Amino acid sequence: MNTKIVASVILVTLGIVVLAYSGITFKTPGKPVEFLGLHIATTESHFIPPVVGALALVAGIVLLVVKPRAV
Repeated sequence: MNTKIVASVILVTLGIVVLAYSGITFKTPGKPVEFLGLHIATTESHFIPPVVGALALVAGIVLLVVKPRAV
């Protein structure tokens, strides 16, 4: 399998997953806050909208369908 096929399969898979869940929300660790001697951990919430999933799906399909030109 070449790199183009692997990339297209990954894009199609991620696109289907994002569309199936109507977007994906995930959290990452944020900056810790020091307040009155207390150490408070924070998180940042991120959202991947379904439009991004649709674009990834289309891009993956295009990569699979389009044949490279003979040079």
